[in-house]
Amino acid sequence: MNKSFPPVHPIPNTARSANRWDMFATWIGANANNGTWYIGGVIAAAGMYTASTTLIIVGVLSYILLALTSIMGYNTGLPTMVLTRASFGIRGSALPSLINIIQFVGWAASNTFIAAISVSTIFQTIFGWPKFGQPGGQWGIIIGIGIMSILHILSISLGEKSVRLIERIGIILVIILVAWESMVIFKTISLHALFSWQPPTNIKISSGATVDILAAFNLAWVTAAADFSRFSKTKSGATTLSFFGASLGLFWFAFIGLAATIATAVTLQHFDPNNSDPSTIAIKLGLGILALLVIIITSTTANAVNLMAAGTALTNLYHKINLKPALWIVTLLATVVSFIPLIAANFLTTFTAFLDFIGMMLGPEIAIFLIDYYLIQHNNYQIAEFSKINGQYWYQNGINWRAFAAWVVGLISYWGLGYIAFIKESIGATFVAMLISAVLYYLLSMNQKSK
Repeated sequence: MNKSFPPVHPIPNTARSANRWDMFATWIGANANNGTWYIGGVIAAAGMYTASTTLIIVGVLSYILLALTSIMGYNTGLPTMVLTRASFGIRGSALPSLINIIQFVGWAASNTFIAAISVSTIFQTIFGWPKFGQPGGQWGIIIGIGIMSILHILSISLGEKSVRLIERIGIILVIILVAWESMVIFKTISLHALFSWQPPTNIKISSGATVDILAAFNLAWVTAAADFSRFSKTKSGATTLSFFGASLGLFWFAFIGLAATIATAVTLQHFDPNNSDPSTIAIKLGLGILALLVIIITSTTANAVNLMAAGTALTNLYHKINLKPALWIVTLLATVVSFIPLIAANFLTTFTAFLDFIGMMLGPEIAIFLIDYYLIQHNNYQIAEFSKINGQYWYQNGINWRAFAAWVVGLISYWGLGYIAFIKESIGATFVAMLISAVLYYLLSMNQKSK
């Protein structure tokens, strides 16, 4: 008898309910949040010109890959981690799934912690409680994490439908907040002053480091693209509007975080990347409690996408778990992980280490599954084979060792390239490591190409 894994369930065209606006709003909401603001603040250490130009270049490159992955989801009706069964093997896809769970739980926890700073700042303003960093300030963060976790549970309570609803509401608040903050910031400081400011030499980061930071942030969404595009009614909604939504959210919110951080540094004549979180900057710029409340809500819209991606990956890792209980599990896990920065040296150190992990692991993985779909299999995955033992995607005992070999070489390349001065200072290691993995996987798999 031909044994098989539990069958996969593509979303049929008749059941796809996400319109163009839903796809656009989902990806704006994914990026228009406090985490993106914080990234903008972190790369401020490169200076305005380097940070802003790198932001645009890396964003466009990354979201072209997001659009390509979105096409895969739209064409097959399957989420990204299930699609990796074709490139990494039915059993081999467990590792990309595990990494996706780790990274999206990590992103949800990071956003939760940043939003919790806003909650604690509100408590300080209203009740006079000590703020985070002062003795006793951790209690405001702890309560904030609890509040955010409740909001996250509500946002994923109905699965994809509640995620879509929270994105529809959140996008309106995001537009209002960003427009308001943009006006306040540019009333405070001119573009000339922003571009003239230079970070202190001892904490300045290179363009290569900026590329790697932004690549780690942006590429994370690529591994979630098909999770949402499979629900799209139209191909343009799944691809074009996903690209523009993610790009708009990134450019607008990261640029505001970048400008606000530099504006604060110029105003106070002091720059500290540890104070790049939106709550600290909002208070220093006089934006008030309303801005903090909107920051909290936008965190919920971003984490709805994070938790959906993590939950979907969990269902591919453990086939007997349905999506809704998987979402509850990853939400509770993200709540626990949110407390790590309280016991770490500082949030920026923890966050930077997390970005290094993401950049190293995801780049080669993405390169491999895109090369497999477009150049090896020629856009032609056999969905019926995705659960068959000894079928087309079983390879050797369920694992495609060619893919893993290219992945390992990519990981080693990422690590090694970090020691090459030219790479480190200019273009960064992420995209070079991706190219190495892509070329190697293609060469190893040429005899496997679909006819």
